[in-house]
Amino acid sequence: MKHIASYLEELSSGMKETYPLYNPHTRTLIRDIPNCTNEQMEEAIKISEKAFTKMKALSSVERSLILEKTSEIIAAQKEDFAQTIMLESAKPIRFARQEVERSIETLKFAAIEARKLEGESIRLDAATNGGGRDAYTIFQPIGIVGAITPFNFPLNLVVHKAGPAIGVGNTIIVKPAEKTPLSAIKLGLAFEQAGLPRGAYQVITGDGPRLGKVLIDHPKVKKITFTGSPEVGKIIKSQVGLKKVTLELGSNSALYIDKSIGSKIKEIAAKAVNGAFAYNGQVCISTQRIYVHSEIRDEFIQYFKEETEKLRYGNPAEESTDISGLIDEKSQNRLLNWIKEAIDEGATLITGGNVSENAIEPTVLVNVASTSKVSCNEVFGPIVIVNTVESSDEALEVMNESEFGLNAGVFTYDLPQAFRFAHELEVGQVLINDLPTLRFDHMPYGGLKSSGYGYEGIKYAMREMTHMKFISIHYNF
Repeated sequence: MKHIASYLEELSSGMKETYPLYNPHTRTLIRDIPNCTNEQMEEAIKISEKAFTKMKALSSVERSLILEKTSEIIAAQKEDFAQTIMLESAKPIRFARQEVERSIETLKFAAIEARKLEGESIRLDAATNGGGRDAYTIFQPIGIVGAITPFNFPLNLVVHKAGPAIGVGNTIIVKPAEKTPLSAIKLGLAFEQAGLPRGAYQVITGDGPRLGKVLIDHPKVKKITFTGSPEVGKIIKSQVGLKKVTLELGSNSALYIDKSIGSKIKEIAAKAVNGAFAYNGQVCISTQRIYVHSEIRDEFIQYFKEETEKLRYGNPAEESTDISGLIDEKSQNRLLNWIKEAIDEGATLITGGNVSENAIEPTVLVNVASTSKVSCNEVFGPIVIVNTVESSDEALEVMNESEFGLNAGVFTYDLPQAFRFAHELEVGQVLINDLPTLRFDHMPYGGLKSSGYGYEGIKYAMREMTHMKFISIHYNF
């Protein structure tokens, strides 16, 4: 925290306005954070523009080595990074450590892909009068990237934007979630130690809508990459004009469990509990809607209830803790209201549904109406619905009855059925015999419908942070 404090003191120099940063589990004050001004954001853009001259001059191997070195620095400070994540987000420590491990790997993927960003050779003689020419494409950096990031993965989701931006030679300004700015700052200190040019990575803290608007409106910012709510994403999309934009938005991820899985019911139930309640369900691909074939429904619900009730609420610093405080009281109250609404509309509460200090008990609802908010909206909390279907056809239909389309999972041993779901589910990623709560950091990752626009996943994010240029040489001229 010493180095983070120094950064924040420098950022707040001459400022009067700050906001309190609270530990979500205890609701106690961590420290005051600078609520930066629009002028500070504009100054950061000027610094970023100057740094871009240095960044685009670096070779791909130089950028790769900086990313690799940054991953090594984080690896040497793994526990410190994990403690920072736990402090500001209340993520249980074992999940915080997993996030650090993923962040290290994500940076390594970025280091590899920085050396592999290649265009293609194009045969112009395939066209009439196109002979006598060699032609090819290259990818060039675009300049300043503005990144707006969420609270739930305060390190790895920043790395997913910063790694590709730096890997292709851009600069990046990060506006982290107001509730979790410390991990993004700590990442910047690691980049600095690794030799990244000054100003190539900056963190500006404070009010998201106001500072984000500066990034969106400024002509020198060439791309906006945002992870957050669909409501905000749609506003950004309407305002960016001709800037490049990537939007990673919400979901209410669905899972179908077919009768063909037989003896695997108990194992799948345990996996599904983890997918539904990891980090209190505050994950954009959290397993939210489970559809079970009627022939195995009772057995599945029994196992699912038993596994859910084994989850332990407690101090996120303890290894045995599964559930901790929600990010804030507003989220807690919203979730309680949604549970009540679902029950009032005919759902049955199987377990949970009560307040547990600053959390909510892991909650399982069955027979939930498709119009209830816990079904049709993104819950982003420890609530899961389990509904019964009579066939895979019905499952496919109800899974697609959503304004979201990020991830979906299917457990089945029926191969033709698996391929049908793979082709007909209206989502960006289909996971057969896996949970929808699955993401590997180098895979393509993007949603349909209200779940997003554009793709992340290191290689794919890099392409969206570059310009492709076509070059032709007429050698017979």
